[in-house]
Amino acid sequence: MRRAGLQTRKPAGRHARKPAMSDWDDAVLIGVVARTHGNKGEVVVNPETDFPDVRFRAGAQLMTRRKDGSPATLEVASMRMHQGRPVILFSGIGSMDDAELLAGLELRVPEGELESDVLEPGEYFHRDLIGCEVVTDTGESIGSVTAVEGGGNATRFVVRGRRGDVLIPFADEICTVDLAAKRITVRPPEGLLELNGEWRPSAEAKQGQDTDGEG
Repeated sequence: MRRAGLQTRKPAGRHARKPAMSDWDDAVLIGVVARTHGNKGEVVVNPETDFPDVRFRAGAQLMTRRKDGSPATLEVASMRMHQGRPVILFSGIGSMDDAELLAGLELRVPEGELESDVLEPGEYFHRDLIGCEVVTDTGESIGSVTAVEGGGNATRFVVRGRRGDVLIPFADEICTVDLAAKRITVRPPEGLLELNGEWRPSAEAKQGQDTDGEG
């Protein structure tokens, strides 16, 4: 099964180096604290990662900024999944009042800690796929990837073409990814692209492109 991972890295142990807050602007968002959960200091996090069990495992050191803008590091004491979202208890947070101060905070990890070697074959970071040129196996340009939606077998590309967005399933039998060339070649089943309406450039636009390329 193919997945397009948002981000991943190897688990951080309890003695992992605390991330430098000077790297905040270059760090990768992995979640946002949504609200408190119960009265023991736990919080619910809206994840921005396909790997919450890795990102939010006990001992993980997460970068954040308090509401006054000051930097802070939060250490995960425990994590469990509830209705598809992580419920996290951070070290030093022991009451609902403490947890309420975390609501709305972004949780990040340094980009340098993202290690693609933990990806399985056929898995990619969304950030690496966005911007890729998408062409058919006959060489026709469809557009460029602006978003990756869904997950697992339901993953699909949102491709911005000259006449609107085209939705293409991310499946082995349809797509071949060449990250080095920033190109995705698709072998669309009959009728797939037509489901998106008229995706090819108009005759006038194509003629203008041909004219621009002359000389």
